[in-house]
Amino acid sequence: MELFNITCLGKPLRLEGSLAGWQALYWDNQLVSQLAASADNDGEKIHTFQLTANDQIITVDVSSSLSWQPFNIDYKVAVDGEVVESGSRNEKDIERQQPEVKPQSKQKFSLIGLASLGLKLFKSAKVIKVVLAGASVAAYSWLFSWQFALALIACLVVHEYGHIRAMKYFGMKTKGIYLIPFMGGLALSDEKINTRWQDVVISIMGPTFGLFMSLAALVAYWVTGNVFFAGLATFNALLNLFNLLPILPLDGGHILKSISFSMNSVVGLVACIAGAAVGVYASYAFGLALLGFLLLIGSAEIIFEWKYRHHSHLLPLSRYGQIFSTVWYFSTVAALVGVIIYFATKGDEMLALPLLILQS
Repeated sequence: MELFNITCLGKPLRLEGSLAGWQALYWDNQLVSQLAASADNDGEKIHTFQLTANDQIITVDVSSSLSWQPFNIDYKVAVDGEVVESGSRNEKDIERQQPEVKPQSKQKFSLIGLASLGLKLFKSAKVIKVVLAGASVAAYSWLFSWQFALALIACLVVHEYGHIRAMKYFGMKTKGIYLIPFMGGLALSDEKINTRWQDVVISIMGPTFGLFMSLAALVAYWVTGNVFFAGLATFNALLNLFNLLPILPLDGGHILKSISFSMNSVVGLVACIAGAAVGVYASYAFGLALLGFLLLIGSAEIIFEWKYRHHSHLLPLSRYGQIFSTVWYFSTVAALVGVIIYFATKGDEMLALPLLILQS
C-alpha cells in the first residue's frame, strides 16, 4: 500500500510498504530503494539513494517511523544532509488517498478488448438500471405476486443504498444500484478502498440499513396490525441475515475477513477461532442448524486464508476497530435473528417460514 506520496526535487517521491515489513521507494516512478520483508514491521526505516545533476552526485535520505496499529507514519526527507520535507500521516489520510495508477500500454484490437469495452459501456449506461429493475419486478411477479415483488425490490434497494451511503461517506464516487433478477442487487463504484475499516463499514451498512427497514416494518405492524408489514419485516431480516454469513463474496465474508486479517498475532488467530466456535455453538443451541453450518464453513475458509493477510494492500484495523467491528457485526446478526424469532411465535405458518429455513 502507498504510505506517502510527496514531491522531491521536482519529481514525485512515493513510499510503498506492507504489513510484512517490505518497503519500496520510488522517485519519478522509478524504484530507487527497497527493503525486504522482516518480522520487525514497525519502527524506523531508512532509505538512501543517489541522483546525478549537473555532473554532481546528490544523496537523498528518506527516514520514516511507522506504526501499523493504530496506523501512523512520520517521515523526513534530507538532500545532502539538509531536511527539505517532513510530515506525518494517519489512517484518515490513507482513506482519502487515490492509489497510484500505473500507465497501461495501448493494446491492439482484440475480441477480448472489444468485449471489455462493451461491458464498461453496459455498466455505465443509465438505462440499464431501469431495464434490470423492470426485469427483476417481472421475474419476481411471475414467481410470486406483484405485491411481493415490489416489497422484495424495496428490501434490495434499501440494502444496497446502505452500501452507497457508506461509499459516499468515504468520498468515493458511486455508479448507483443495479438490480439483477434472481441474484439480488449490486452497488457499484469505480474507486478502490485503501483500508480494512472502509471494507467493514461499506459491507455492514447494507445489512444495517436492512435491519432499520425490518424494525420500521415491525413498528408499522404494531400500529396497524397489518400482516403485510410482519411479512416484510421477517423476510427482509432473513435476506439481510444471509448477507451477513461469513462467506465471500457476501457482506459477512468481507467483514469477518477484515477483522481476522487485522489480527497480527497467533493470539488474534486463536481469538478469531474462538469467536467462530461460539457463533457455531450458539446457532446450534438455538436450533439454527443451517445458520450454524454455513457459519462453520465460512469461518473455516477465512481462517485458512489468514496466513496470506500480509499480501493485502489494505491498511489493517486497529485494536479498537477490531473490537468495534466485531460488536457491530454480532449485534446486527442477533437483532435480525430476534426479528425472525419474534414473528415465528405469532402462529402464522408463512411468518414462521424464515425460522424453519434457518432450522433446516
